[in-house]
Amino acid sequence: MNARAFLTALCLLPLLAQAGQNCEARKLTVDELRQSLALAASTARALDQSGAKVVVLARAGQDLSDYRLRYSHLGFAYRDGDVWRVAHKLNQCGSNKGDLYRQGLAQFFSDGLHRYEAGLVVLTPAVQSALLPALKDNTQLSHLHEARYNMLAYPWNTAYQQSNQWAIETLAMQLDPAADSRPRAQAWLRQQGYRPTTLEISAMKRFGARVGTAHIDFDDHPFGRRMAGHIDTVTVDSVFDWLTRRGLGAAAQVITPDEAPRHHARLGT
Repeated sequence: MNARAFLTALCLLPLLAQAGQNCEARKLTVDELRQSLALAASTARALDQSGAKVVVLARAGQDLSDYRLRYSHLGFAYRDGDVWRVAHKLNQCGSNKGDLYRQGLAQFFSDGLHRYEAGLVVLTPAVQSALLPALKDNTQLSHLHEARYNMLAYPWNTAYQQSNQWAIETLAMQLDPAADSRPRAQAWLRQQGYRPTTLEISAMKRFGARVGTAHIDFDDHPFGRRMAGHIDTVTVDSVFDWLTRRGLGAAAQVITPDEAPRHHARLGT
């Protein structure tokens, strides 16, 4: 990353805390800034070396190790001329609303990371070709977007939509033109073998989350599973597993600052 790019990223960072999942009103420390930019630079090198035009890119914004999950959030990274941009959905801080964003890599990794590590899946050439035009077209990108945000949205319901859910529904629409509505996109995902992650969340935790946060709800989940504490939702780990298993992308890789990419290793293995 050259000096001009570094200074541009430095100027943007104070604005970015309001765009992502971390609602803390503080600037990054010097060390956090250094690590974020180093991770962005390592990711850019890995993406350039991959020869890809579109990948699924993930970050670890929260500690989800209690649920045996490695990453919290994903988007589509795509080449736009000489630079890489990330199209993704973000929750508006402190609200139950979400919106779509395009960001550079430095911005994507400057949002209060829990761990300075990126995960990526290089999609097959056919999937890349199908996705790339949509990622540059605001109309296509927002066609299946639902503003009502729920971090634990049920994958087979359209009442809400979380970030990772928007991504795979949009992927479904680009791979099958008939999947041009959220119910049809969800049906296509089921037919193609996508399996959400089941989180075990007790009634006490559900109550606390529902009362204490605007962006978590459970009323879209089937009553029986909800009462049993089984909360199904779209996670990065489940998307990565599905893309590889279905043959839509290569094995997931891990990127860390100033290191070459390596094959993805699941947490706890």
